[in-house]
Amino acid sequence: MPNFKIVSEYSPKGDQPAAIDALTSGVLSGKKHQVLLGVTGSGKTFTMANIIENAGKPTLVIAPNKTLAAQLYSEFRSLFPENAVEYFVSYYDYYQPEAYIPSSDTYIQKDSSINDMIDKLRHSATRSVLTRRDVIVVASVSCIFGLGAPEDYLAMRVDIEKNMELDRDRLLHDLVSMHYERNDIDFFRGSFRVRGDRVEIFPAYEEEKAIRVNLYGDEVESISEIDPLKGTVLNKLNITTIFPASHYVTQKMTLQRAIDTILPELKEKIEYFRNEKKYIEAQRIEERTHFDIEMMQEIGYCNGIENYSRHLTGRAPGEPPPTLLDYFPSDYLLFIDESHISVPQLHGMYKGDRSRKETLVNYGFRLPSALDNRPLKFEEFDSRVSQVIYVSATPADYELEKGKDSLVQLIVRPTGLVDPPIEIRRAENQVDDLYEEILSCIKKNGRVLVTTLTKRMAEDLTEYYSDLGIKVSYLHSDIGTLERMEIIRDLRTGKFDVLVGINLLREGLDIPEVSLVAVLDADKEGFLRSARSLIQTCGRAARNINGKIIMYCDTVTNSMKNAIDETNRRRNIQEAFNNKYNITPVGIEKAITRVFEQVSESTAAEDKVSEAISGYHSLDNLDEIISDLEKEMESAARELEFEKAAELRDKIKSIKQKIIFEY
Repeated sequence: MPNFKIVSEYSPKGDQPAAIDALTSGVLSGKKHQVLLGVTGSGKTFTMANIIENAGKPTLVIAPNKTLAAQLYSEFRSLFPENAVEYFVSYYDYYQPEAYIPSSDTYIQKDSSINDMIDKLRHSATRSVLTRRDVIVVASVSCIFGLGAPEDYLAMRVDIEKNMELDRDRLLHDLVSMHYERNDIDFFRGSFRVRGDRVEIFPAYEEEKAIRVNLYGDEVESISEIDPLKGTVLNKLNITTIFPASHYVTQKMTLQRAIDTILPELKEKIEYFRNEKKYIEAQRIEERTHFDIEMMQEIGYCNGIENYSRHLTGRAPGEPPPTLLDYFPSDYLLFIDESHISVPQLHGMYKGDRSRKETLVNYGFRLPSALDNRPLKFEEFDSRVSQVIYVSATPADYELEKGKDSLVQLIVRPTGLVDPPIEIRRAENQVDDLYEEILSCIKKNGRVLVTTLTKRMAEDLTEYYSDLGIKVSYLHSDIGTLERMEIIRDLRTGKFDVLVGINLLREGLDIPEVSLVAVLDADKEGFLRSARSLIQTCGRAARNINGKIIMYCDTVTNSMKNAIDETNRRRNIQEAFNNKYNITPVGIEKAITRVFEQVSESTAAEDKVSEAISGYHSLDNLDEIISDLEKEMESAARELEFEKAAELRDKIKSIKQKIIFEY
């Protein structure tokens, strides 16, 4: 059994000990579906950590978005410093999928921008899953999208041992086959360089160390971990393993086998188009596919190689692709956090992907086998799950039905905090009434969350309160993940006191400084004002001892009534427990920490970034900084001042690198 070890000054309290025992017992006895219904601030993450420690199984935790995944990753890393805690989310900063619009005869080529740091973390995750059992991977729903086959990923690795016989040219060939790039000048992640009998490799899953292999003839003389920037030796090794720089690596035999099955499919598709008198489509699919095949034969891969994944993995038509789930051993444990959101996401991924690709296939841009490069159907996902615990303050009907015999509640918080009281007020003067409440809250050093129904209202309300002298910001879906976490952190640090939002103020946002949550137009029925949404929204004030909820409405809807009734039920249980054991509620104090930090390559780069940012009073809008620099760069290029333009380009790149995941 893996040795998971929690390092924490806290021990389970309140409802936690009973919940941990019940769910651990369920895991060890083989139950497939269990539910953890935990109110906000009840320590669900700490409870999950204790279950992981007790069960001793490799664990996958799925969160509904990158923000919550980053928060969970940070918390698990602090709880399990001696174990492998990894992060696996979509690595695209920007992604435009390949598409074709028949009505305007417009082909849109795939375009994307990959976040280098997240790519490194993904490689680190798959490496850990394949090499150790004391591993926790925190992932978004992107974990059900196709990934290279774990068999090829493992088979292509290179094991290097001191004193072993190793031909240098063979090593270089193997590194290229694993998608490492030879670059004797610039040394970066996923590259290698050669200096005589010395080969230095910068693994795709590392950030601060590279591997140096010294050869003497055909024998490995020494292996060292080195600082990739300075070249200094950090550690001497007797053995090391280099894993591929891409999840889509393919063995030569596999590649030839794939080509042997691609060609008959291509022939069949060309005949189909010609029989249908679609000669343009026939020519298009023939040219595109032959070009891809030539690239695969020459360099081992091609752009869009994932569209041939069915052939590369030898799957039958319609068979699901390999995903992160296939990298785990069969007995792994799965937690689905905020399951009332995550489960519907898992249900919906397949259909959206297929409709786009069918158009590409019908018009000769892709072979039909491209349809099998897809996310898993929910039934396929479920069949790959050995044991799952659904975690939510408001489990949906699916989870409650699946785990009806194993529903465990976390109602009593370790801190003794009770659910905040809910006030109902008329909506007639809600904006001005809320203004007075905000002033009162700020005097007590509290923070305020305000939820609106529309993006426009969020922006208008923010502008109105800002004109009145309130330090306020807004949050909605157009704001990127990194900036969202920065805004949340700014609220916690007091950079501003009020945060206005729509749907992003609900699940899992850990902001203990918030003492007031205001729900505007609470009686407007819909998914934003359903009972579950209202309960989740109210939970944002449940971590503060002075927490209070105000719902503005003209009438009390059924959703409001259900939310209020459930909140009162929980309050009664919590107050009874506190009275019975003479517990005095204590507010939650949580350090404002950094989740990830990306360090610039040099002090000079840092200085340039600081200089670029210094002209702005805050980092509330990094887009503004970058936009100004880009205009300056374009102007310099027009004036033929190319050195200045290049310097500005590097400055922009450095600023983007300086972005950190924070909350």
